[in-house]
Amino acid sequence: MAQLQQQNKTLVRKLILGCVLMFGFGFALVPLYDVFCEVTGLNGKVTRTGPATPMVVDRSRTVELQLIAVNNDTMPWGFAPVSPRIDIHPGITGQTSFMAANKTQRRMIAQAVPSVAPAEAAAYLQKINCFCFERQVLEAGQSLEMPLLFVIDPALPAHIRTITLSYTLFDITPAATRKSHGDA
Repeated sequence: MAQLQQQNKTLVRKLILGCVLMFGFGFALVPLYDVFCEVTGLNGKVTRTGPATPMVVDRSRTVELQLIAVNNDTMPWGFAPVSPRIDIHPGITGQTSFMAANKTQRRMIAQAVPSVAPAEAAAYLQKINCFCFERQVLEAGQSLEMPLLFVIDPALPAHIRTITLSYTLFDITPAATRKSHGDA
């Protein structure tokens, strides 16, 4: 009987240790993922934002910037780039915009999440001003032109001739509403 109790205590300790380790691993996943993406260059996160530093324009080449707008499954808005393609010299500040239209009968709040392909190009694309920096609030039936101001670093490797900048629009109305009411 004493041996069975000892085995049960050992099992309980192992299970508790396993739970603590799993919780710790889950808690560490986000920073580990960020480190992994930074080391491997995967995920296409744009890390350069804010005011642009002066750059020498490389007029010897042109980079094609493809713009894609995607709605998350729960987002009923109309969402599209004004121009789906821009040819630009690295070092020149580019400007474009995206259109959003709330097709519902209620006020909604959205957040755009960007992604860059190839992932290697993300380090060379700097967003100076982007609608993705802030939440977008649209009343029922309202439309909005959302600006994007960017520059491609002339240090962009020569083999990259096309960069795809994709935005996915998410409905964050429930989460934003809870937070503004102090429930979150």
